[in-house]
Amino acid sequence: MKCFYYFKDKARSRERRSAPELKEETKSDYSGGGDRVIKSTCSANSPRGIPEMYEEKAHNLRVFTFAELRQATNDFSRLLKIGEGGFGNVYKGSIKAADDKGSDPVVVAIKKLNNDGLQVIYRDFKCANVLLDDNFKPKLSDFGLAREGPMVGHTHVSTAVVGTYGYAAPDYIETGHLTAKSDVWSFGVVLYEILTGRRSLERNRPRTEQKLLEWVKQFPCDGKKFGLIMDSRLENKYSITAARKIANLAESCLSKSAKDRPTMSQVVDKLKQIIQDSEEGIPSDRSPESVENDQADSVTKPRQLEASESWQRRMAHLAKLGEHVESASRRRFMIMQRARVT
Repeated sequence: MKCFYYFKDKARSRERRSAPELKEETKSDYSGGGDRVIKSTCSANSPRGIPEMYEEKAHNLRVFTFAELRQATNDFSRLLKIGEGGFGNVYKGSIKAADDKGSDPVVVAIKKLNNDGLQVIYRDFKCANVLLDDNFKPKLSDFGLAREGPMVGHTHVSTAVVGTYGYAAPDYIETGHLTAKSDVWSFGVVLYEILTGRRSLERNRPRTEQKLLEWVKQFPCDGKKFGLIMDSRLENKYSITAARKIANLAESCLSKSAKDRPTMSQVVDKLKQIIQDSEEGIPSDRSPESVENDQADSVTKPRQLEASESWQRRMAHLAKLGEHVESASRRRFMIMQRARVT
């Protein structure tokens, strides 16, 4: 969500140790005629990876929460904006040094990355990698296949095709070109899994139903038979309108062309809107089967209530899941540099 550059007044820099000295790293490249290559750890275009940067500076890093940075910049006030770059705006802020009790705040420059900034691509997003706690809050696991997104001026990362069958985007499989939209495709698959209660691939089903994405094509989200794909464990206790909207969102995530897929930020916003509309829904918005069952049998209300709560949990789970994927796709590293803010 953010990275920041640590600044201090030169007069105080000799007295305090709240930020590490950042030195240029030199490397002799004998294969290139003896020219010396100078790498700066604060360069956005540095060819070194995130793990290297963490390892080099980890012992001196201080992690700030987004709330702390927002407070330091007066909610990212325009009056405190001191510059901007390809990944976001830079603001002047004041943060109290952790080891200087009672001292004056330290002046820092804080960069707030925009949503289209440099990203980390998860590359293997699937239900099996989503863990739920007791409150149904999702936690992403297994980042073993994650890769840094393309550098400035590049549209993709070329890499060997790895991942799980049924979740990898077709353009990635065909070309080996990895983009943030590759994760969006995978998220579309998971949306359908949550709606249907089925996995992407189930070989124990009839041949026409083994591949989830091929099976759901028989039941368009605007068709009369759409309800046939819904998880039977919901017992028809769900908003049919919300279900159609989620299926439609899944279809946009599954667009064959990567450029036609929405960003994860757009997906999250859409999911939140669907959930809000669902919570404010009217009885006629429920599935036809649900209304008929209520009229025919009132004895099963406890079980129906449980199914309805299950749908609400799934909806809330979707919103949180989208947020986690979005945040995971943003680059998460911090760089400190001693300098002077003018």
